[in-house]
Amino acid sequence: MRLLLDTHVVLWAMADDARLPRALRDAIAGAEALFISAVTVWEVAIKASLGKLDVPADLFDRALAAGAQPLPISWTHARAVADLPPHHADPFDRLLIAQARAEGLVLASADRQFRAYDVAQLGG
Repeated sequence: MRLLLDTHVVLWAMADDARLPRALRDAIAGAEALFISAVTVWEVAIKASLGKLDVPADLFDRALAAGAQPLPISWTHARAVADLPPHHADPFDRLLIAQARAEGLVLASADRQFRAYDVAQLGG
């Protein structure tokens, strides 16, 4: 399985947080490939700079060392957001959904709002 990790999943996995559901933990451990979107890096940077999130400076370096691959944001991804129904207003999440759909990835997220979208999802 090729997984695109939602922001909270990256944070929980890297911190070995108990909030990461066992099914997601097992899927990450057995995944064929793990991807972290540039939008996740952007979201973490914004929230950390606003004081809403405290993360280690080497968070993404550690994720890459653990086998995650970066997923850049392409024009195709950005334009695909327009094709999504307005079930969810969070721009970071909408871009993750568009990327997962465009790249044929399974979105690993505990966010139940993603169920409203036509996207392969694990968790939630």
